[in-house]
Amino acid sequence: MKYGRFEHSGRVFFGTVEGDTVHELEGSIFEENDAKPTGARHALKDLRILTPCMPSNFYCAGLNYLAHFDWASERKGLKRSPPKKADIGYRSPNALTATGETIVIPADSEGPVQYEGELVAVVGKTAKHLSEENALSCIFGYTLGNDLSERSWQASDRTLWRAKNCDTWKPMGPFIVTGLDPMDLTVAVRINGDTVSVYSTSRMLFSAQHYIAQITKYMTLHPGDVIWLGTDNPTIPDLKHGDVVEILQKDIGVLRNPVVKAGV
Repeated sequence: MKYGRFEHSGRVFFGTVEGDTVHELEGSIFEENDAKPTGARHALKDLRILTPCMPSNFYCAGLNYLAHFDWASERKGLKRSPPKKADIGYRSPNALTATGETIVIPADSEGPVQYEGELVAVVGKTAKHLSEENALSCIFGYTLGNDLSERSWQASDRTLWRAKNCDTWKPMGPFIVTGLDPMDLTVAVRINGDTVSVYSTSRMLFSAQHYIAQITKYMTLHPGDVIWLGTDNPTIPDLKHGDVVEILQKDIGVLRNPVVKAGV
């Protein structure tokens, strides 16, 4: 099933997506009692697509793909061994933006600014102390994310507060899809219509199940929380004013955002 979150005439609601039609739901898809169909139908083109959820907690995998790790190490001129444990970071929900919305690079960014197309797990049930075997039991479905990174700030800012969390720098969407295998999906990235990266989630260094189990050892996951699962391959070319960046997965759809630099 494909779910989205929409705005129409000032109202915000969840809906199920079938082709170009949205079937409106009453209530939240994250409530204990499932959201109920209202019977109202909308043409997708008549709705504003919002981020499919607004998480209270926003977790992200550290370096989780070998090709991306090797490229990052070479770019920094470092000889490093691949990580031996899964590191988990955080992002600000304030940076989230929807498909179709504009990514804004601050005027004082020296760059480079780069995309990171990622699979995102969306939590559907409160969870604590899960094992890897039952880790996916708390997941509602999956969406896509673009974890923008400003590399000069990433090198200089110890907490990555600007490098990862500027307003508009976490596009997420367009929809949440249930029933997918997070370890057997293909994610692609296009810049201005040209495919610049394609990878399989089967190449994760640490599985989605491992990350979920690790998080729930120490922290409670809540419905609507998100876990971004990392990216593979070099994340080039650098993004610039006027670009359009797209993250694609055949079941979830296309997360598409134009890029502008403030002051240009």
